Amino acid sequence: MKRLLIVILVAAAGWSAYWLIGANQLRAAYAGWFEARRAEGWAADYGTLEVNGFPNRFDTGFTDLALADPDTGLAWEAPFFQIMKLSYRPNHVIAAWPERQLVATPRRKYHLQSRDMRASMIFEPETRLRVRRATLTAEALETAPQDMDAPTRMEALTLAAERVPADDEASYRLGLSADGLAPPLPWRRRIDPAGSLPERFDAFSADLTVTFDKPWDRSAVEDARPQPRRIKIALAEARWGRLELQAAGRLQVDAGGVPEGSVTVKARNWREILEMAESGGVLSEGMAETLRDGLGVVAQLAGNPRTLDVPLTFAGGRVKLGPVPLGRAPRLRLR
Repeated sequence: MKRLLIVILVAAAGWSAYWLIGANQLRAAYAGWFEARRAEGWAADYGTLEVNGFPNRFDTGFTDLALADPDTGLAWEAPFFQIMKLSYRPNHVIAAWPERQLVATPRRKYHLQSRDMRASMIFEPETRLRVRRATLTAEALETAPQDMDAPTRMEALTLAAERVPADDEASYRLGLSADGLAPPLPWRRRIDPAGSLPERFDAFSADLTVTFDKPWDRSAVEDARPQPRRIKIALAEARWGRLELQAAGRLQVDAGGVPEGSVTVKARNWREILEMAESGGVLSEGMAETLRDGLGVVAQLAGNPRTLDVPLTFAGGRVKLGPVPLGRAPRLRLR
C-alpha cells in the first residue's frame, strides 16, 4: 500500500511539473507571437494573457485583444478570446469568441454580435500547424456596418472545412449553412417594396471543394492568405419565398485571381430576381433589360419561361450568362 501511494504521489508530481512547464511554454509562445507581429509592423496588443485548466487542459485567455495587419488593412478587436486544448491532445483546439466583436476592412468597420461562437480545429501534429479539419458555429449572429443600425441576421451559422488528402494537401472541402438568414431591413424594402417576400431565406447553403496554392497553416495568418486555384461547386443554393437560385460547376483561377470555366445556374422566377437585382442597384437598368431580352429567348426555347437553366461562363477575363455578356470577371483573391 505504501509503495502504491508513493507511485501515485510521484506520478501526480510528474504530471503537475509537465503541466506547469507546458503552461509556461505556451504563455511564452503566445507572447512571442505577438512580439513578432509587432516587429512586422502590425498592431498586436492584449490586456492580459493567462493559461489555466490544470490538470487536463491548457486554457489560454486573452483580454482586450486587438490585431491589425497593415498589408491587408484587416483588423479585429475583441474584449476577450479563449483558446482551449486538452493537455494530452495538443493538436485539437477549441476557440471561443465573445458576444461582441469589431472587424475592420479597408472599406468599412463592422460590428459582430453572436451567441456561443466557437470553432473546433484539428491540426496536423507538426510546427506548421496545417489544418486537417475545422468547424465554426454561431447562434443568433448579427453583423452591421459601424455607421449603420441595420444588421444582417442569422439564427445559426455553420462553416466547415476538411482537407482532402487524396487530392492535394492544399485541397479542402468547404461547407456553409446559414439558417434563418435575414437581410437588413432597408435593403429588403428597397428590392421588395411590396413586402411580398418573407423576412428570412428558406435556405442559404454551399458545398464546394477548393484547391489553394498552399495549405492553410500558421503562415496564412503570419505571411499571406492561401489563394484559390481550382474551385468545384457541388451545389450552392439560395431559396427565398418563391425565388430559387442554384449553381454548380468548376473554375480554374490563375495567379492574378482571374477565373476560367463554367458554372451552371438554375433560377426559378428569374425575371423577379432580375427586378430585385435592378431595384437593389446590383444591375443597371440597361444591363437588366439586356438580360431580360436575351435570357427570355433562352427560357422560351427551353420550354419553361419561368425557369432558367444556363451556363455562367468565365473566359478571357470576361463573364457572360448564357448568351449575354456581363462584363469583366471578378478577381477571386483573399486579402
